[in-house]
Amino acid sequence: MTTQKDKAPAKSRKRTIAKDTTSKPALLSGGNPQIAKGDGDRPVQAYIAAMPGWKSDVGRRLDALIARTIPGVRKAVKWNSPFYGAGEAGWFLSLHCFTGYIKIAFFQGAALDPLPPVGSKHKDVRYVHIHEHDPLDEELLSRWIKQAAALPAYIP
Repeated sequence: MTTQKDKAPAKSRKRTIAKDTTSKPALLSGGNPQIAKGDGDRPVQAYIAAMPGWKSDVGRRLDALIARTIPGVRKAVKWNSPFYGAGEAGWFLSLHCFTGYIKIAFFQGAALDPLPPVGSKHKDVRYVHIHEHDPLDEELLSRWIKQAAALPAYIP
């Protein structure tokens, strides 16, 4: 049996939802951008663009340094953080925004020389915290990045 509702034109029954392409990603606690999981450079660049304030410029510099240091570096966003890997599987480094700093996590950081300055509850992980007015020691960071990329990868 056909009702009047069934005879209504198709377009009047469909709801159209327009994408809002102008809104910025939500910032989670500490100002960390909420970016959907994804592989490749595009989600990483979306994360970096959404980093608040001074962190976005530092994020671009770090991303460029990593890409220069490890040609062909693999990138992805997982758990609202950019991850960097060398080879087919696993990761050697990630970035994360906190209220006052950017955290660089070296997953096998305890094996790096010199040792990155900040410890972790995980025995193998070491961190570098970058605050707003901290100078970036690109030479030291590049050394750590090269060493970290050569170590066995972290596979979540």
